[in-house]
Amino acid sequence: MRDDPLWSARRSGRSQPRDIDHRAWDERDRARIIHASSFRRLQAKTQVLGIGEGDFFRTRLTHSMEAAQIGSGLVRALQAAHADRPEAALLPSPMLIEAICLAHDLGHPPFGHGGEVALNWCMRDHGGFEGNGQTLRLLARLEAHTAGFGLDLARRTLLGVLKYPSPYSVLAAPPGDAPFERQSAWKPPKCVHDEEAEVVEWVLDAVPPLDHLRFVETEVPPAKPGRPAHGRTRHKALDTSIMELADDIAYGVHDLEDAIASGFVTRDRLEVAVAEPLAALAGLPGAPDRADVARLFEDAHRRKWAIGKLVNFFIVSCRLEPVGLFETSLLDWNARMPEAPRALLRSLATIVMEEVIQRPAVQRLEFRGQALVRRLFEVLATDPERFLPREYRDDLAAARSESARLRVVCDYVSGMTDDHATRLYERFFVPRAGTAFDHI
Repeated sequence: MRDDPLWSARRSGRSQPRDIDHRAWDERDRARIIHASSFRRLQAKTQVLGIGEGDFFRTRLTHSMEAAQIGSGLVRALQAAHADRPEAALLPSPMLIEAICLAHDLGHPPFGHGGEVALNWCMRDHGGFEGNGQTLRLLARLEAHTAGFGLDLARRTLLGVLKYPSPYSVLAAPPGDAPFERQSAWKPPKCVHDEEAEVVEWVLDAVPPLDHLRFVETEVPPAKPGRPAHGRTRHKALDTSIMELADDIAYGVHDLEDAIASGFVTRDRLEVAVAEPLAALAGLPGAPDRADVARLFEDAHRRKWAIGKLVNFFIVSCRLEPVGLFETSLLDWNARMPEAPRALLRSLATIVMEEVIQRPAVQRLEFRGQALVRRLFEVLATDPERFLPREYRDDLAAARSESARLRVVCDYVSGMTDDHATRLYERFFVPRAGTAFDHI
């Protein structure tokens, strides 16, 4: 599969002569992502706790690097588990899965999901905003590697990043008259932006028409109180399923480590939360136990040992399973974690959500970022030719509608780091904050 010209094709139609560049296509894609400006900006974007809360906590960049390392470990574990079976040949190279994992969070705006909610509110009548959709937009359009094609990544790389292959207009449900401050009402559907529909079409040109239709199928899950009943996509490609497992493991384990180190999660709270899932794992080779939970609260090297055991257990528990719906092999196989390990991972993620993210002090900070992003967008949108950097003028001139003009503003704001957004806000609204000679 690695050498299939259909999956290594690029939207531009260009290929690199081997006498100039001896790297394989997946190596080039990984390099393009690492050297992208949006990748560098992840170093100053919030993961769970804000950048200003300390220098220990993970950022979007370190989270993405950890997901990439876990992703390559998953590929190697799956190769070993399925050795001598045909499906093993479908697995991505470690280089390719690292590229996909490194890219998976590129589109997230400043201030985490608070910033995402704010931009979705600002774009509510103009196509919305969603972080995963912005990732595809960056990779396929905005990044400065090729004019009009972004990083011009291979088809299989873009397929791997395509977590939710249906557009905003198909999935979004109206939030009604909910105020801006009610964050749950303005969470966007997991989607791509409508402007990238042609990119999705190009990626899926490699599969038969019936596979294409099935792959973009959607459903409407049961409504949750206070939230719009957004639709959701039903299917993911093989590489995407590996990336999502790596992302879940990195979030559930490594962000838990941050929460323990910061004192947000106590030993008693964790032991109670994981007692039942740990009991269900008793007797499985390499399964963590109560002693491993205790080590998470001991000195640093014992904590690291326990973290490593948890990560490895989750990795080696995963297997490839057939979907049974698609002719295209890359769509008809997914990597999955069995329910017992998955229950433990869910309990770890829930603890991070309840003890850190939903903590009122953290929510107040998230709302502050949310309000800051909204106010910045509103000011910039009033006169973008006046306020946006000069490199955005061509995009503004090419915009043929108000929605297109606002999308340019949205691209600018969503690309900011937490610190850049704060300093620009201060430049607009705080007297004596900076001069015309200060670069921000």
